[in-house]
Amino acid sequence: MRFKILIIEDEKSLLDTLTLNLQLENFDVHPLTNPVNALNIIQDFKPDLIILDIMMPQMSGIDFYQSLLNHHIKIPTIFLTAKNNIKDKIEGLKLGADDYITKPFDLEELLLRINIVLKHSNQKTDLLTSYIFNNCEVNFVTYLVLKQDKTTETLSKREIALLKLLIENKNTVISREEILNKLWAKDENSSSRTIDNYILNFRKMFETNQKQPTYFLSIRGVGYKFQDE
Repeated sequence: MRFKILIIEDEKSLLDTLTLNLQLENFDVHPLTNPVNALNIIQDFKPDLIILDIMMPQMSGIDFYQSLLNHHIKIPTIFLTAKNNIKDKIEGLKLGADDYITKPFDLEELLLRINIVLKHSNQKTDLLTSYIFNNCEVNFVTYLVLKQDKTTETLSKREIALLKLLIENKNTVISREEILNKLWAKDENSSSRTIDNYILNFRKMFETNQKQPTYFLSIRGVGYKFQDE
């Protein structure tokens, strides 16, 4: 499998060097000097990984990464940072970036980090192709759900996204704020009540007793949890 890498770096000499060396490593590379039109490129190119410079004049790497999240796009990302850019480095990792590397860096180190992130991403994707619990099965690829009565139902993209988020973090409470930030854009009309309705629907589909749920739990004043031992 030939992985696709999108590089967004405003320093042309570094961009050219990275592009050439990654192509020599058999990666399919798309270089960009700024992220302004990168969203359209991503939709067409469909990269497996983004290498993203933080300090760029037209739009920072942090702002661009946040815009991806606002569009519900989560692609493994490695930030390129300056030595003194600790604050942005931490902010990027908090948003969900997979790794960072400090300039100037050794090419071998970058290749090692790329391969680790890609390997981890592929393992995670494989694990989440489907999930079985309580005689039900969720297929994250087809959006189909096999219910206890052996009937099937097709879920919406957002329902699947919420299910995936909860199951990825099973046995861990996820705050309402985190769910809204990850699954809804800022300009969308969404609220905790919207999530409550999704959770109620999940209970109808998956719980043996909706009034005494054992899988989809609401933690008062905090958020929600998918519980499965």
